[in-house]
Amino acid sequence: MELLENAALILIDQQKGILHPRLGPRNNPEAELRMLELLAHWRDSARPVIHVHHLSRSPESVFWPGQSGVEVQERFEPLASEGLVQKQVPDAFCGTNLEVQLRSAGIGQLVIVGVATNNSVESTARTAGNLGFDTWVAEDACYTFDKADYFGNARTAAEVHAMSLGNLHGEYATVMGVKRILQAG
Repeated sequence: MELLENAALILIDQQKGILHPRLGPRNNPEAELRMLELLAHWRDSARPVIHVHHLSRSPESVFWPGQSGVEVQERFEPLASEGLVQKQVPDAFCGTNLEVQLRSAGIGQLVIVGVATNNSVESTARTAGNLGFDTWVAEDACYTFDKADYFGNARTAAEVHAMSLGNLHGEYATVMGVKRILQAG
């Protein structure tokens, strides 16, 4: 597998609200370090970076506009040359101009990282794959939280993460670690 020169890094929801304790236990405690490794590589190689920020429609959300949760974490502050997409639902393509931005720039390959694996990462990766983008998801550069399944069974963040990646791999995206992505280009 080869990482193309114009592959876009899609960095999802690295806002202060995602760090709120009420979201519960999470997995991948080093995910942000892996995200920052990829971000540094993309910036060093002058590849396109698109930051995706969530502005919720729900006042109960940690991403409700007008409060500190929507502010970007300083370590993920977008550069002036980088793209920014603001979404209101988990899927970064829904109701935004993300597809238009990518297609007009001739970008056909995406590397998706961020949170939450089973929410914004999975929904964005599914749409990207359905739209025909060569989509990669960095399994160690995303994370999620403990969650009950449909039947009320408690699932750990690691289980939720693994199932979400299993849903994506081979059908919508190629799932791999950051080390392998960096080796690809």
